[in-house]
Amino acid sequence: MAKFFVPKSHPRYWSLYYRHKLEEALEKGILATAGLIAHGRGEAFDYLIGETTIEPAEKAMKAAVAKLLLAKHPVISVNGNVAALVPKETIELAKALNAKLEINLFYRTEERVKAIAEELRKYDPEVELLGINPTKRIPNLESERGKVDENGIWKADVVVVPLEDGDRTEALVKMGKFVITVDLNPLSRSARMADITIVDNIVRAYPRMIELAKEMKELPRKELEKIVAEYNNGKILSEVLSYIKSRLEKLAEEGVWRRENL
Repeated sequence: MAKFFVPKSHPRYWSLYYRHKLEEALEKGILATAGLIAHGRGEAFDYLIGETTIEPAEKAMKAAVAKLLLAKHPVISVNGNVAALVPKETIELAKALNAKLEINLFYRTEERVKAIAEELRKYDPEVELLGINPTKRIPNLESERGKVDENGIWKADVVVVPLEDGDRTEALVKMGKFVITVDLNPLSRSARMADITIVDNIVRAYPRMIELAKEMKELPRKELEKIVAEYNNGKILSEVLSYIKSRLEKLAEEGVWRRENL
């Protein structure tokens, strides 16, 4: 794999950096080829929100962290894209929330599971990883994603399922799980089926959620419950769409063609 030589002065430095990380992950066997397509689709929506964390996402993250801090058995799911983009942050988030980590893949092979586990253990050799040998199956979910760990997602009351298709989100909701997703596409089935949808790039969302977890962990239980009770995911998704609409209208009025003074 060629080294990453893009100068930080490049206007698309971070976008190119994370694309490179995905290319590396593909070569290591961490990422399925379809993961590249999924990332590209997410980047398109990131353009629409201005590649920044918007207020509806901040509200969703606060509610998500509150719910995870209240949970008895919180679990954060890990797929190839997550392991490629935010391996260190995923471990830190799990520690901050006292949550378990479970590897769960749509294109599951033993080689990919091993590669993802090895990648995460670079950042913490002692990290506990569930999903290596799953023994349970989510009802009515026939794909490989339906295989879950008895002590992880199967037992969980709150599950974080970032960067995925909506089949498992829907199935987990039907099981009675509280589901949180991180998805840049507010129109996806995951976004629409989840209890809390964070419409943000995971490379921004997880670091912010770690900050929030550290800030909120000492809050009284009643205050955390109030934050969750006042949250409305349908309203948040509508706010995201309204934000995109307003931003695009503003850009259309201002114009996006190059300025004459360049």
